[in-house]
Amino acid sequence: MEKSDTTMITEPFLDGMKEAGASVELFYVKRFDIKPCTGDFYCWYGKPGECIISDDMQLLYPRLREADILVLATPVYAPLPGEMQNFLNRLCPLMEPVLEKREDRTRARFHENVKIRKIVLVSTCGWWERENFGIVVHIVEEFVKNAGIEFAGAVLRPHAHLMRVNKEKAGIIVNALKQAGFQLVKEGRMAGEILETISQPLISEEELRQSYNDAYRRVKSGSV
Repeated sequence: MEKSDTTMITEPFLDGMKEAGASVELFYVKRFDIKPCTGDFYCWYGKPGECIISDDMQLLYPRLREADILVLATPVYAPLPGEMQNFLNRLCPLMEPVLEKREDRTRARFHENVKIRKIVLVSTCGWWERENFGIVVHIVEEFVKNAGIEFAGAVLRPHAHLMRVNKEKAGIIVNALKQAGFQLVKEGRMAGEILETISQPLISEEELRQSYNDAYRRVKSGSV
């Protein structure tokens, strides 16, 4: 996990937050025993704010309630890794079970004892287009609206693995990631031009597709 493309992007972003004075805790959800939500809404109608499932989420809930900013870092799967989806579902106890209408939709919001005011998405994918992040961004945006807080932006790095090859541009991107984290803490937002620098193409769209297809042909022919 520490050597993954997502960690390669997340660490400099968090470094920038630290340089701006933030206290940062990093958790890999894959290392925790986080069971799927059972959907019985005990956390709403049994004991509001309490999850009935006894697992490692009980260790994370106190930290989440005290956090000012929640950074969700994930690769794009179809659309999310199972562990991240379980984690998001298990955030339901943070929601107050009082429904209201906002922006023509039924919404809830975080309990008053939850201090999170901003959520940021940091995400990587292997394909060329930023549009490949669309579903993941939408999932996080919808969660943020349901929580009644601010979506502070998405830090997106397509074809992230090529940063390991293009060292020159990788250095530029890493610096931009640090700037984005610093800005988030100091100014509460990340500049559009910095996010564009982070997402910049490292290869042409056709070249990337061709490299994937060539790799598949080699495997299919038995040459690998």
